[in-house]
Amino acid sequence: MIQGFRELVVGDVLIAPFVTQAAAALILFLLLRPLLARIGFERLFSAAPAALLCLYVIIVAMIVAIT
Repeated sequence: MIQGFRELVVGDVLIAPFVTQAAAALILFLLLRPLLARIGFERLFSAAPAALLCLYVIIVAMIVAIT
């Protein structure tokens, strides 16, 4: 059984499901950042921006896998 994608419709423009999933991941990531700063997540890595980018990609992948 193939499940169809549910696009977001804004006006007459269809927005791909991945865009809404990436936006949801961005919101979760921005809510998670203060907690990460409090526990010192960025001090654990020599390249903190790369670690944060990888964390965002992991969140996007989890949301895509769930939906």
